[in-house]
Amino acid sequence: MFCPKCGSILLPKKEGNKRVMVCPRGDYKDGDAAKAEITEHMQRGSTEVDVVEKEEVPYPKVEAECGKCGHKEAYFWMVQTRAGDEPETKFMRCTKCNHTWRDYS
Repeated sequence: MFCPKCGSILLPKKEGNKRVMVCPRGDYKDGDAAKAEITEHMQRGSTEVDVVEKEEVPYPKVEAECGKCGHKEAYFWMVQTRAGDEPETKFMRCTKCNHTWRDYS
């Protein structure tokens, strides 16, 4: 039920021993609260969780020396971190220890 003056939803209110529907914004009252029915329905979501053992990295491998462990192979990807007229930033991740660094060359 909605207020015919402003369009707000009418809320139930008790006046004495009678229930009426009133507009929260104005002075409109509908004396027949018996025709209004308020229901609530809650639907519970699924509680199942998928467990991923090891995520495959979809990035290409290149020869690059890790500054942390000295391994000679790394994944790389490019991200536009600055303005559009600036070059992209190249990120590297060691395939052995997962150390991540930026390559500015």
